Amino acid sequence: MDILLVASAFNSLSQRLYAELSDVGHRVDVVLASHGPEAVRDAVREARPELVVAPMLKTALPEDVWQERTCLIVHPGPPGDRGPSSLDWAISEEAPQWGVTVLQAEGAMDAGDVWADGSFPVAPVGKSDLYRSEVSDAATAAVLLAVRRFAEGSFKPKPQSDPAIQVVWRDVVRQPKRRIDWENDSTATVLRKLRGADSQPGVLDEVCGREVFLHGGHPEDVLRGDPGEFLATRSGAVCRATRDGAVWIPELRPRKSSGDPAPFRRPAAAVLAGFPAPPGTRGLPSSSERPHWLPEIAAPLSLAPGRTTWTDIRYRQHGDVGFLTFSFPGGAMSTNHCRRMLAAYRYALTRPTSVLVLGGARDFFSNGIHLNVIEASSDPAGESWSNLNAMNDLVEAVLRTTDRLVVAALGGNAAAGGVMLALAADEVWCRTGAVLNPHYRRMGLFGSEYWTYSLPRRVGAETAERLTTEALPLSAATAQRLGLVDRLVPVPAQQFTSEVERLSADVAADPHLTRRITAKATARHADELQRPLAEYRRDELTRMRAVFFDPRAPYHALRSAFVRKQPSGSSNPLATGGAC
Repeated sequence: MDILLVASAFNSLSQRLYAELSDVGHRVDVVLASHGPEAVRDAVREARPELVVAPMLKTALPEDVWQERTCLIVHPGPPGDRGPSSLDWAISEEAPQWGVTVLQAEGAMDAGDVWADGSFPVAPVGKSDLYRSEVSDAATAAVLLAVRRFAEGSFKPKPQSDPAIQVVWRDVVRQPKRRIDWENDSTATVLRKLRGADSQPGVLDEVCGREVFLHGGHPEDVLRGDPGEFLATRSGAVCRATRDGAVWIPELRPRKSSGDPAPFRRPAAAVLAGFPAPPGTRGLPSSSERPHWLPEIAAPLSLAPGRTTWTDIRYRQHGDVGFLTFSFPGGAMSTNHCRRMLAAYRYALTRPTSVLVLGGARDFFSNGIHLNVIEASSDPAGESWSNLNAMNDLVEAVLRTTDRLVVAALGGNAAAGGVMLALAADEVWCRTGAVLNPHYRRMGLFGSEYWTYSLPRRVGAETAERLTTEALPLSAATAQRLGLVDRLVPVPAQQFTSEVERLSADVAADPHLTRRITAKATARHADELQRPLAEYRRDELTRMRAVFFDPRAPYHALRSAFVRKQPSGSSNPLATGGAC
């Protein structure tokens, strides 16, 4: 069928539905509702779709559109649930199970007939992780079922007046309900509030006399202090005491001031460094990355058994397999992230293992360089250059590893340089719900991270050219068919880590593994003789440098619009390479 996706943003779910509906043979187009109702009407007139599917909407569909043709709305709540903050309530109320409903658009919000639904367990993670994982799995299955039912023509959707459906209206969760009472809220309550707003809208709070939004939260098991007191920094996050413990907060976003550009999320320690220090505090000299009045308390790469403190990079070892896991907010890797990852990778290479797994955690693998940190820099061009070179150093280290088998295990989405980081490994394993964007086009960039070496060697020069110029999201299944992915891991997000451990143990036990490692080293040597990696890097960076240091290059405006979540370009994201 001809299907039109209408979405306020071409987000993770919209991209996955585009990819998976295309995989089963439908002709899919996309229009961004954020460009206004007339853009939606124009797209409907031009595409003349047989079916409209709205995966994520912040505004209502134009009435004339849903009256003229069937429009299916994806609502992240069970049948009968209504309101704009469904997932927020599920996390706030600690619901063990939640649901997704595909319903027909009509005048009343979320009140249409039900075409399909599904349920999922509510994992103890942030809302955005839950949305990209469990919600995405359930929503994709429900949409594919609803589309199949529509195509067959005999299914009658269930009205919500059905006695079996309990209708519950849940109002928008506003900041007064989200606000943290640092004197009285327990650590569990604080984490629940932070996780329910981790990506959007954040939790409004006051820090050093400034209003900021707190984004994300992780428990701390040792540090303690007076409730609300800031205790330490770690890897860009800040630790803050609660009534009965402490939490790590990875990102902060200043509240918008009248006339100022829209602020955006940044590493919490860097934001705090720009605020006045509390009265009476003393400490190290100020830096642009962390406040001088807080100690930086690093976590060891390998945690002792029973420790639960937060760290964004961790190494562990099971027998002959090493696991280097990492998790960065939004999948973005700053210069600092990349340098710490490289140090951790070099440490992992000193360990006596024959298999090294990169990743293996749920949610994002990597989306490449950190555009938010770059945008906040006093020298965005220089920071772009530093960040890209640090990313290249990490990718090169993986490419040059010849004494063991390296596996990239993608529990979630990857894009741009993050895909190329994965392709530097010998094998790429991918959870079936992941979406890959192996291109740089949406930022107006040629790209680097040795993609001109690693991408063609996997898919061929012609397919590599098509992937980077068409710039379309790929499902995990299509990525495997093209050769980007070696193994699909068809498990729920919560089971991905344990399944990767099981599979990697099998690889380590393979009697042919030593022969594979020897063949890999031989192939790398032959490739180096044919064309050194340094030449790939030089040619890629020459093109990237020309863009970074050209103030008129589209990259700078595209980056600014992206980090501030402002619309840019066409109302059809497929025409400009998509969006994150």
